[in-house]
Amino acid sequence: MASRNHEAITGAILDEDSELTLSELCRACGLPAEHIMALVEEGVIEPRSRARLRFSGICVRRVRRVHSLERDLGVNLAGAALAIELLEEIERLQARVARLEDSGQG
Repeated sequence: MASRNHEAITGAILDEDSELTLSELCRACGLPAEHIMALVEEGVIEPRSRARLRFSGICVRRVRRVHSLERDLGVNLAGAALAIELLEEIERLQARVARLEDSGQG
């Protein structure tokens, strides 16, 4: 029988209650601080505190999605910001439809 090597995958679960510093967000997303700050200026993400630059864990997902749009599709920052808003609205609507269908009201 062949031996299998298994690597343990570890990480933190980030949600709205999680809080990251600018450097932690940069590390989590693999992007320089300048790029993160451009996302703040564009309104893609908003720090909880501008004085201390603390971000919610949800920002990691948004930053990664925007970066994917920029890198993979060549979308500019403003276009990526708009696309993220539309994608998130679609997700909200899909969740609402699913709840309505589950409750028998669909």
